[in-house]
Amino acid sequence: MTDTRTPVVFIHGLWLHPSSWAGWIDLFGKAGYRPTAPGWPGVLETVERARATPDSIAGKGIEEVTDHYADIIGQMPQPPVIVGHSFGGMIAEKLLGENLGAAAIAIDAAQIKGVLPLPLSSLHSTLPVFKNPANVHRAVSLTAEEFRYSFGNAVSPEESDELYRRWAIPAPGRPLFQAAAANFSLHSPAKVATDNENRGPLLLVMGGQDHTVPEAITKSTLKQYRHSSAVTDLIEFPDRGHSLTIDSGWRSVAESCLGWLEQQGL
Repeated sequence: MTDTRTPVVFIHGLWLHPSSWAGWIDLFGKAGYRPTAPGWPGVLETVERARATPDSIAGKGIEEVTDHYADIIGQMPQPPVIVGHSFGGMIAEKLLGENLGAAAIAIDAAQIKGVLPLPLSSLHSTLPVFKNPANVHRAVSLTAEEFRYSFGNAVSPEESDELYRRWAIPAPGRPLFQAAAANFSLHSPAKVATDNENRGPLLLVMGGQDHTVPEAITKSTLKQYRHSSAVTDLIEFPDRGHSLTIDSGWRSVAESCLGWLEQQGL
């Protein structure tokens, strides 16, 4: 029997394991979708193994990650809904711009080429990578304190530490260096086809307390799509930080995403 449910591909960002989407997969499955959360190339199957083998993901850049998910989507019977967080949100935007998705939801998405604001909190969040230029070729881990600033600032210290214990893994530094240089590079991998008139609908989700991707970045991202008549919407959660997909309030974000998909006929 053919499975006719709409597929959903969840794409994690830096420093979170793909299994952090577990609650979303369960919720979307119950809502009638066929969800999956494949990891970035080189990410091992458990948090423990990913932490023990950081070199497996070292050096992976935006192009490799985008191609990896494009290959996965190419094997699906129909274009999926693509949901990404942080750098996963940027990848979701790129894939949608290439007409590989039926729709995309980019949650606190990393800055794409053309986005100019670079708030101090964003610089502080990425300092563990940028403080050493050699990290472009390495995988970098956050300390619990660094994770609290970058992800868990809008939840209690205890919850932030628990999220760190459950989901945090090393991340490649290369995507951050590529995004930082995007506006100085003609062929930056952080470029997105924002003027595509024929793509599926896009939802940008913004956490108002996010240190890593502050609202100035998401609002500037929205402006990059002004030359396309395709649907581009924005939902803001004013009291939420970068951990909004995994913390105790994740369900309200996920349900808002499901409601938006229903409005799009998906």
